[in-house]
Amino acid sequence: MTPAMRVCAALLALACGACGSLSTLQRDQAARIAAEARSTVVECDAADACARPSPLRELGVRAWAQSTPQQPRHYALLLDYGQDALVSRLDLIRGARRTIDLQTYIFDEDDAGHLVLDELLAAVRRGVRVRLLVDQLSALRQVDTLAALASAHVNFELRVYNPVLSRARISYPMYAWAAACCWRRLNQRMHGKLLLVDGIVGITGGRNYQDDYYDWNPEYNFRDRDVLVSGPASAEMAASFEAFWNAPLSVPVERLDDVGRHLLREGAPPLPAWPYEDPQRVAAMSRAADDAVLVRQGLADAALAVGEVVFIADPPQKHRRDREAAANGVQASPLLHGLIESAQQEVLLQTPYLVLSKPAQAMFERMHERTSPPRVIVSTNSLAATDSFITYALSYKYKRRYLRDFGFEIHEFKPFPEDAPIDLEATGAVEISWNADGSVNIGEPRAPADAAAPRDPGGGVGGSGSGRGSGGGDDGRREPPLSREYAALRYAGIGVQQRVPLKRAGVRFGLHAKSLVIDGRIGVVGTHNFDPRGDDYNTESAVIIDDPAFARALAESIRRDIAPANAWVIARRDKPPVFSGLEYSLAKVSEHLPVFDLWPMRYATSYEFQPGPACPLPLSPFDPDFRDCHEPVGDFPEVNLGFRTLLTRIFTAFGAGLAPIL
Repeated sequence: MTPAMRVCAALLALACGACGSLSTLQRDQAARIAAEARSTVVECDAADACARPSPLRELGVRAWAQSTPQQPRHYALLLDYGQDALVSRLDLIRGARRTIDLQTYIFDEDDAGHLVLDELLAAVRRGVRVRLLVDQLSALRQVDTLAALASAHVNFELRVYNPVLSRARISYPMYAWAAACCWRRLNQRMHGKLLLVDGIVGITGGRNYQDDYYDWNPEYNFRDRDVLVSGPASAEMAASFEAFWNAPLSVPVERLDDVGRHLLREGAPPLPAWPYEDPQRVAAMSRAADDAVLVRQGLADAALAVGEVVFIADPPQKHRRDREAAANGVQASPLLHGLIESAQQEVLLQTPYLVLSKPAQAMFERMHERTSPPRVIVSTNSLAATDSFITYALSYKYKRRYLRDFGFEIHEFKPFPEDAPIDLEATGAVEISWNADGSVNIGEPRAPADAAAPRDPGGGVGGSGSGRGSGGGDDGRREPPLSREYAALRYAGIGVQQRVPLKRAGVRFGLHAKSLVIDGRIGVVGTHNFDPRGDDYNTESAVIIDDPAFARALAESIRRDIAPANAWVIARRDKPPVFSGLEYSLAKVSEHLPVFDLWPMRYATSYEFQPGPACPLPLSPFDPDFRDCHEPVGDFPEVNLGFRTLLTRIFTAFGAGLAPIL
């Protein structure tokens, strides 16, 4: 679409919005239609709402019973595997006796989203009160689904956070107009994720409600992490949810223009049929969640008993129009920055998008200038693994600063990790079977239903981003607009949010976990990407646990992600044989320019560990023997760039101005 066409589309959206808004009377009428249609039937009259015994909910009961105001007791469970994360959610929902509060950034209408919705509605019919709060830009994609949910049951409430243009869903022209009229509000998103059951046990972390977060996408999945926490900290979670639920920006879905108009025009629709793309996989997940012995032995028994747990969250006041009042609502970023700066020995930081705000850069520079600076190890995405091409381009620009000025040891996640906590079989892209001796057979890949992907005899579906992840296909299963953290850039018109093509086929994985370990004693799991967007625009949350055993478990998980089988290490490239000092100076000057950073030589590149008798373990990139055990593999290993080479250079040269919203 040309710039002129975009302007016309924006003007058209403005005209349509001006004449299409509902009046207050119409909104009230739509709300009445939804309210009158809601079922009041409750299938269970037992005090516990006929809840199924839940080993994970029992952790909450036990923690509260063992706690005193002076000595709180908590249980914490890291959820690394996507399948474990989904089973845990189903177990808690089925075990709920009074309330379920669910807050999320993305809630998609795919298998994972539909499965959780089915479970929530089943809980509603048992007599459990369910409240679902979803950010507008990544809410359920169909207006008729939203209208049906608004009319489903008296025990079910659905609200949409920060509905720009007073709609649940916005089209491309509407987005263009919103970007022109209300850029700051458009970018102010509710990025927190929380599932809280009966006010006693909650799950938070990086995962949304979409196939990609549970290893259910045949092309691309996130290696993510959640933490389940039971005990008194759940009261802080409940208070945070209440603040968002009652915030002025949280609007009952039936009072929004598009949903309200649907109710006025069509009446309250029945819940649509939701055929699963892979019903056998859904059924297997449901059976696993119903196996109390499996859940107890595989999950509940692995929970760690810890003492004090702190849940921190930006309140919705961060999104107030008054800039000074909004600044007072920023809580997560200062607390996390202070925690990082308190480190004495080591900071272990994991973020999918290594773009630091100016305050964070100043903080790391101060830390590196100490007489004895802490070691800072960073786990992040490679260009081959990331789902945000433009964000990687900015992190690529500042590699010299990260390594030389901040002392970062950067490990970039591979798109085909060999030993990560992922479930390749669950993706549905390959056939896997086991032999009697325990060895594995990997069969031919199955192409996604909506993509014609190339096949490789030894791999999986082609990872070019041509299928569901890039909006391909016309069967109604295309990925919804604005479904990533950097949604405000999704309509740039040059595919900056698409994944780059790779040199070989396979089911690709990208890092999405946001975690932190300080000095081997404090562990943090949350939603903050430690980036400018989290500092200034998104509301974020995190769990902080001051416990050596938990910190050790979290550190082991992150170190697994940065192991040579799963990541490349970034280090300075070999110096040129002549004029190395001049080359370095020119590159440094060019890097500091907000535009026209056109110097072609970068300071750093990617290295692969080469084990051997003299190299039993990988070395730090600052070790003098580093190059004896590592060989360079290029700036963008595994990537088949082509035109992307040019785009990378463009955004390296001109993209610094976008850093505040990345």
